[in-house]
Amino acid sequence: MSAAAGTVVEVRDAQAARREQILDAAEACFVRNGFHRTTMADLAREAAMSQGNFYRYFASKEDIVLAMAGRDRARGAALVAEMERAGDRRASLNGILERFFTGITREAAVLRLDLWAETTRNPAIAGLVDRSETEARDWLCGMFAALATSPDCDPAAMFEAVNPLMKGIVVGRAILPGYDPTPAVAHLQALIEAGLHGSLPRAATATQETSR
Repeated sequence: MSAAAGTVVEVRDAQAARREQILDAAEACFVRNGFHRTTMADLAREAAMSQGNFYRYFASKEDIVLAMAGRDRARGAALVAEMERAGDRRASLNGILERFFTGITREAAVLRLDLWAETTRNPAIAGLVDRSETEARDWLCGMFAALATSPDCDPAAMFEAVNPLMKGIVVGRAILPGYDPTPAVAHLQALIEAGLHGSLPRAATATQETSR
């Protein structure tokens, strides 16, 4: 590698590290103040940068949230790849759900709630959340279809049954002091197992039928 090429790589690495620092600072700021109340000046101050320098990396709060979503997506893909290397897709699914919902920090849960609330007044955030929800739904339904052990398994109905529970875990982690998600995660896994066998609880099936 030439000296010039090495310099370019070093600059890119430094810029990537700086972006990561900004995203971490923004996450802390959003959790503390809320997305709506946080200003670009707040974010620059949290990242220990001048506003002029800050704008070299991100032009708006929405751009920062998009970058956060991309980072989360990359981390999620890495987790899926790590779990699937074992070759057992059902164990991978359970492991991913357990790692995500048991391991979610209060800060991450608070930020998720704040972004959900922001969808009611910010079209850019609403679009981001909608895309994220669609990706999660498609991935889970694909996993359910691949793991089904009965022709009565309905992946779409399964998602509708488990989605409120998954959101409830995030809400509980965000607002309840000392919240332990372990029982809810166990219930989530049991509900999925029942769905894969084509035996969703009657109440869950009835809820899906009513929502159609």
